[in-house]
Amino acid sequence: MCGIAGFFSPAKSRAAHEMESIVSAMTDAIVLRGPDDAGAWVDSDIGLALGHRRLSILDLSPLGHQPMASADERFVIVFNGEIYNFQDLRADLEKHGHTWRGHSDTEIMLAAFCQWGVIEATKRFNGMFAFAVWDKQDRVFHLARDRMGEKPLYYGWVGETFVFASELKAIQRFPGFNASVDREALTSLLRYNYIPDPLCIYQGFKKLPPAAMISLRSPAERPQPGWYWSLPQVVERGFDKPFTGSDADAIAEFEALLKKAVGMRMIADVPLGAFLSGGVDSSLIVAMMQKQSTRPVRTFTIGFHEKEHNEAEFAKDVAKHLGTDHTEMYVSGEDALNVIPQLPSLYDEPFSDYSQIPTYLVCKMAREHVTVALSGDAGDELFGGYERYSVGRKLWSKFSWMPPVMKKMTAGMLTALPPKVLNGLGSKLLPKRLRHIPVGDKLHKLAEVIAAPGMETLYLNLMSHWKQPQDIVINGQDPVTAITDTASWPRVSDFTHRMMHLDMETYLPGDILTKVDRAAMGVSLEGRIPLLDTDIIEFAWRIPFHMKVRDGRGKWLMRETLYKHVPKTLIDRPKRGFGIPLDVWLRGPLREWAEDLLSESRLKREGFFHAAPIRQKWAEHLSGTRNWHFYLWDVLMFQAWHSEQTQSVSETPLISHTMRGSAPSRLSTKQEELLQAARLIAKHA
Repeated sequence: MCGIAGFFSPAKSRAAHEMESIVSAMTDAIVLRGPDDAGAWVDSDIGLALGHRRLSILDLSPLGHQPMASADERFVIVFNGEIYNFQDLRADLEKHGHTWRGHSDTEIMLAAFCQWGVIEATKRFNGMFAFAVWDKQDRVFHLARDRMGEKPLYYGWVGETFVFASELKAIQRFPGFNASVDREALTSLLRYNYIPDPLCIYQGFKKLPPAAMISLRSPAERPQPGWYWSLPQVVERGFDKPFTGSDADAIAEFEALLKKAVGMRMIADVPLGAFLSGGVDSSLIVAMMQKQSTRPVRTFTIGFHEKEHNEAEFAKDVAKHLGTDHTEMYVSGEDALNVIPQLPSLYDEPFSDYSQIPTYLVCKMAREHVTVALSGDAGDELFGGYERYSVGRKLWSKFSWMPPVMKKMTAGMLTALPPKVLNGLGSKLLPKRLRHIPVGDKLHKLAEVIAAPGMETLYLNLMSHWKQPQDIVINGQDPVTAITDTASWPRVSDFTHRMMHLDMETYLPGDILTKVDRAAMGVSLEGRIPLLDTDIIEFAWRIPFHMKVRDGRGKWLMRETLYKHVPKTLIDRPKRGFGIPLDVWLRGPLREWAEDLLSESRLKREGFFHAAPIRQKWAEHLSGTRNWHFYLWDVLMFQAWHSEQTQSVSETPLISHTMRGSAPSRLSTKQEELLQAARLIAKHA
């Protein structure tokens, strides 16, 4: 796991020493992605500079140093990630006469480029990666990203120079960078709580989409990405050539694929462990790890003192059954709130999935013991685990037959009374065990779903925070995304499979993988996700729906596989979630911080948002009339990010990092106030 950065300028526009100084400054900005080593390669004759920060995982010797050149000197690469099938590729390449200096996967990649070419070689890589490679012979510069978008890669132009990096903070170090906020990206943030690719918060810059590659012969070119792999094609092939075996056959094949995927991701020359929540996904990954390990696997869990949010006790039981070396840490509300001042720098681009906070905390705790951690992410998208799949399916089957007029009337009846009134009635009329449910909020959300004219609108409503974000952002536009571009959808008629495909193409890379990458890299921890193995993805799209969702429960195939290793009694229980009481905090210890960021004068002065609808939701939230914390957090995370960006360039950066974690260094007045509020949370926790 590393960080990469560089630029492609007009030939001979800068001296070599100046180029090396610039690219080194860029990589210094992302030192946490690679605290163990740094390197730079420049060629002033062609105007190309490549920079690298290394987190040593494989081949800890200098032979793993980057930038790295191929044995024949044709290719020069900077690479972030891991190629898990590098040993199979190595054996294949040896048949073609290739020999080795070290044993890093980077060296294997370069030999593969020499043997098969950049595009064909990339098709053979099974892993997570973002790389930049210069082909001296063909004089072509390539950038590529892994199939599902586990590793980030930003690019754009500053004047006549093409600039790229793992994170925006490196691009900001390039001389002359002065980009303004992209209003389409900001509008998307309010809708989805993340900025979907290829959008970037800065105008003139983009995220390279998953499974994409761009190639330039000169910095003057403006190439469109090309794809070396296609998820929609995988989906269509899965339906054209489905799995026809029995339940037992499916369980056996899945277990074999998962065992292999986990085994490949256990290869490391540094301490390795896994996150364990006690749920299906993480428990299955740990079971596969322990099955292939000669010693107890290191597992990590954070717990919460609030019982409704705590799963640590379940993780402890699973760890005991599997025989892992288990570490748990209970965190307080103060611990969680102390993370908030770090979020703008940590996430680099506005990002508002508030589970970013506990994710960071568990990564920080794990990094005290290991350098690599496996996780169970992507099980929900692949095997139908999200509650919205069953809810959406039921709603679609119940209301899709209605003509538009009837839908509108039904939605109108459900929203005839304000949510506050309905919530009050529910607290009096419902059975005691259900009185905590905000009936009014749920009925109003249901009305939005019922009113949806088609399948695509229903899914968009389910995934949206602000339903009309273009009305909130000044000069905002709601851009076309993979969710709304129906022409790019694969041939899938089943509504649940449609949602699963769209989640894998948008929500997974934009939210889940972004959250994990930034949280882990923020403490110099490498996260690995076995369920995103290429073979598992393709297998998951071949199996029929009833092997994913059965009897109203998702992840059937994963559950049945896990039951072979962990008793059902340890797994079959209600999921409590990995959350924090954000709605309460915004009314309590975070109130002054939020009020400052959401003040009417500030919103009007900065000119990004129409103040009235935000102030209305803030007032309703404070009064307890409605819970708008999801909506408000979207705005707050942009406001906090913008405040960070507009700080004086002479001010010390917000976070001073070390290998083992990060802590605030020098804070602005408002950040000091927030930390003071965090200290008070102990009285409320």
